Amino acid sequence: MGNSLVKMQLKDVGEFLTSTIGTLENYLNETTISKMEQELSGDSSYYKLILSNLRKLLVYCEEGLDACSVILQSEPFQKPPAEKTLYRIFHQCIEEFFSPKNDAWFEDSRSAYTGRNSIKFYKSVPESVQKLVKGLEGEFQRVREELEYYETDYRTKMIQSK
Repeated sequence: MGNSLVKMQLKDVGEFLTSTIGTLENYLNETTISKMEQELSGDSSYYKLILSNLRKLLVYCEEGLDACSVILQSEPFQKPPAEKTLYRIFHQCIEEFFSPKNDAWFEDSRSAYTGRNSIKFYKSVPESVQKLVKGLEGEFQRVREELEYYETDYRTKMIQSK
């Protein structure tokens, strides 16, 4: 891919991360386990797991945005670090959203065929959590489709360089 295309993609991902960070920060700044239990009495340890995963996702997004900003400000534009950053964002942000390591929720891949949201929770969660995740899912899906190229391309480059 050409430098200008990679640079445009990095800018687009930076805008996505900025928006995602704002949404996650707003939710996390206003939400507590007790507030979640007021909304829907449930498993407080599961609610804790969900909030923990959302905080981790927020940190990954902030780190990704910082990396995008540094690369976009450097002159001349450095394509290899930009591609590595996009690859890392794919794994740390996008994959963590769809398949969190701590199993707070999961992606039902069959939902893509039905037009429904693909994120499913193991237990009942408050409407605010469902609304947050549904609101984020569309953009995460869009960026995942755009960055899947870096998943295979970057890995291929790493194998060939060995």
